[in-house]
Amino acid sequence: MILYRNYSIKARWKLLALTAIAVCAMLPVFAQSAGVDAAVLAKANAGDAAAQIQMGDQSRAAAAAVAHDPDLAADNYKAAAAWYRKAADQGSLTAQLRLAELYRDGGMGFPRDMSQAAEWYRKAAEQGEVGAQATLGLLYSIGQGVAQSYVEAYYWLDLAASVKGARQQQYAQNRQAIGEHITTDELDAIQDRVAKWLAAHPRQQLQ
Repeated sequence: MILYRNYSIKARWKLLALTAIAVCAMLPVFAQSAGVDAAVLAKANAGDAAAQIQMGDQSRAAAAAVAHDPDLAADNYKAAAAWYRKAADQGSLTAQLRLAELYRDGGMGFPRDMSQAAEWYRKAAEQGEVGAQATLGLLYSIGQGVAQSYVEAYYWLDLAASVKGARQQQYAQNRQAIGEHITTDELDAIQDRVAKWLAAHPRQQLQ
């Protein structure tokens, strides 16, 4: 009878220990849920792009916080990508850049995808985001995420270099280096494209 009681007590302690371990393992999930602002979540679900970006940022931060758990981190990165995608599809430059960076860098359990990164940089570049234009130009120059093309590289770098800013000279230098790989005819065609783009997007010239 005494042996039975001792065994029962040990079993109970073992059960309590296992329960404690399970609770600790679930803490990141609870912490993540507790950190979500219900009002922001409601706005995000209603289609508010700013709120969707905020939810994406929270999911990305949650992924970093649970890096010790690859599966949970991957789930959070996927959630971040999904939220950013909702806002990016609405034309949000911020979301498009966040999504491009997420695919460019990858994360724990979330693989890099340079094709996706290039695609979202392109969408931001087409809206006139200078950093995205310069990045897309570099991607074309090395053929990462896109088919290698000095013509496209020069085109996007030329657009980026047309805007005054802290990195304008750097963009111009990169463009010049690419220019050594294109013909005069190709350069003329690029300059025509650039002129048409700037005419259709006059704001960039005023930045």
